[in-house]
Amino acid sequence: MPRVVVFDEFGGPEVMHVVEEPLAEPAAGEVRVRMEAFAVNPLDLMMRSGTSPAPVPLPRARLGVEGTGVVDALGPGTTGLKTGDPVILTAVPDASARGSYAEYTTVPASRVVARPAGLGVTEAAAVWVAYSTAYGALVEKAGMRPGDHVLITAASGGVGRAATQIARQIGAVPIAVTRHSARKDELLAAGAAAVVATDHADLAEAVGHHTGGAGADIVLDLVMGPGQRELLKAARPGGTLVAAGFLDPRPTPFPAGPPLTVFGYRSFEHTLDPVVVKRMAAFLNAGVRLGALRPAVHDEVFSLDGVVEAHRHLEEGLHAGKKIVVTAS
Repeated sequence: MPRVVVFDEFGGPEVMHVVEEPLAEPAAGEVRVRMEAFAVNPLDLMMRSGTSPAPVPLPRARLGVEGTGVVDALGPGTTGLKTGDPVILTAVPDASARGSYAEYTTVPASRVVARPAGLGVTEAAAVWVAYSTAYGALVEKAGMRPGDHVLITAASGGVGRAATQIARQIGAVPIAVTRHSARKDELLAAGAAAVVATDHADLAEAVGHHTGGAGADIVLDLVMGPGQRELLKAARPGGTLVAAGFLDPRPTPFPAGPPLTVFGYRSFEHTLDPVVVKRMAAFLNAGVRLGALRPAVHDEVFSLDGVVEAHRHLEEGLHAGKKIVVTAS
């Protein structure tokens, strides 16, 4: 029988275990995907530890909100796909019931898109969450345009790197924010036009220098918490701040400072919209084809039996900002 990762209680990585479950048949309008690989995301850690925003029913809860595989079976009435098609998952809103940490999963056919031809399996497993989040926040929500100065926090992470690449593809000017000066060269090599390391520089002053005194047109806050005050000082009056992260669990103060448009953003508001998903997929395909979009994947790829160690790597920061991928075998 197919194997799947489940957990029966909240806790550390060790609560996960691999079990066998019967192969589910896809319902009407669904596809069954034979998973080849999936990526580990911070939301997975939150679900496993019991700190996710949405409740997770126990026992035998599943994990995984992204991955790639091959269409294995079609449910009644499913059109537009055929068995053998390589696909990536675009949304698994009920991950606790049919997450991607498995050899097989079933999802609505509208929740998969064709895998870009230029991506290998491990890259395809790690591309959607980061790039759809960054695209949705910057393009769909903030209306990013060529020439915009875009300030990106947590720039070393998966979404931050994706945002940097997407800004450059649009023709905007990405300014990366990191807490560590040691990351500066890495971020410049990843495509940032400038890097502000907050361990050595005042954020607002440095951004002013890089924008000719105007301030950032768009701020992508992937951290939240009290540090958002400094981001507001770095934005130009009339600019836009998109709060799209939750890395700092401390309360975020009410925005105060220059007049700004402030949006909260969660990726499911767009990844559950088939019209926007079509735009996202087209943008991703074009970027991959041009060589402008490419996820950074950790050198060590784990097996399904190594999923506990994969979670430990992410928790302990051993991934150096690169996405951790697990093969579904």
